[in-house]
Amino acid sequence: MLALNKNLQKLFEVARKTEKTGIGLMSGTSLDGLDIALCRFTGNGLKTKFELLKFITVPYNEDFKAAIQSIFARKDADLEKVCLLNAQTGTFHGELVLQALNGWGIKPDEVDFVASHGQTIYHAPKSLHHLPGYPNATLQIGDGDHLAVKTGILTISDFRQKHIAAGGEGAPLALYGDVILGSEVGENRILLNIGGIANLTFLPASGNNADILCTDIGPGNTLIDAACRKYFNQPYDEDSRIAFSGRVNEPLLNTLLNHPFFSEPTPKTTGPELFNLSYLEEALQKSGIIAVSPEDIVCTLSAFTAKSITSFILQNFKADDIKIFTSGGGGKNIYIIKYLKKALSNTTIEDTSSLGIDPDAKEAILFALLGNEALSGEPIAIGNNPAVLMGKFSFPG
Repeated sequence: MLALNKNLQKLFEVARKTEKTGIGLMSGTSLDGLDIALCRFTGNGLKTKFELLKFITVPYNEDFKAAIQSIFARKDADLEKVCLLNAQTGTFHGELVLQALNGWGIKPDEVDFVASHGQTIYHAPKSLHHLPGYPNATLQIGDGDHLAVKTGILTISDFRQKHIAAGGEGAPLALYGDVILGSEVGENRILLNIGGIANLTFLPASGNNADILCTDIGPGNTLIDAACRKYFNQPYDEDSRIAFSGRVNEPLLNTLLNHPFFSEPTPKTTGPELFNLSYLEEALQKSGIIAVSPEDIVCTLSAFTAKSITSFILQNFKADDIKIFTSGGGGKNIYIIKYLKKALSNTTIEDTSSLGIDPDAKEAILFALLGNEALSGEPIAIGNNPAVLMGKFSFPG
């Protein structure tokens, strides 16, 4: 009988371990930096137990951020730049992982795997591109081979492609981790993530996987951040100071909310390919507004995010019989959370730390969990979502 080569032998050894140490990497559409979560997993599937050992967000420097923004969510992106940044991002993320491990006093050979989301540069579900004959599609850069070679650690990446190949839209992938880490029989829960895009997972008290819903809702921080950069040269609205200094422009808000996406059936996905400054400009023109202050624009965009979330929840769930747990940068947006608590006054709203999950680290944790599932899990059937294991394996040597 032929022996396995060293890479397959190592993969086999890691997959058989009852306890694994893995790193989850997440870089979202806000482009603020790389989330690095070092986790310990025991078991898999619904029997998974995890511990967050270390977490850090490493901010991106302005040059790297500008390079990504030059190809981000653009139909006319420079193909050579895409090619170059795919390799560079993989190596760069590997460097950041090594820096984090060094700071924590941990050697790379003490880590079983890295699970990398990569950097989304374009998300194109059929509901958005409307091109006959073309499937759902998405593209994340940050090549897994470059990351594996740089760190010397087995790397699992490109998770979204299997989801699409099996009939999904490639998002939101939070579903699988939310079910494993956040379910509680006897309690209806919504795990609400407000990143660049807002998405939620509904976890029914019945524990019936067929009743679970995971879907994008609409914009999270993406439009607010874009307006802050354009009008105030600030990356985001710190402490919602700008939003609170302005007023909601009701005609603009109503126009922003008047888009077919909001009435499409669930589950559905979206991204900055739709909700961007062009969307804002079109809304300004359609609403016939001649002049509106930058402060009012940021305030209205904040209300847009908050109202699209609350409207979806009120239309689809019994808000007085549910608990909401928030995560993501928008969970710290004072204006948005204040709006949610007022509109959903009979609903308990807390962040995911109440579940033992660091809200800042949640997305990175979930990708580490997907890596653990890729190694030793089995496909889980959840609603009408594809029952698949996701991720591609890259070996360091």
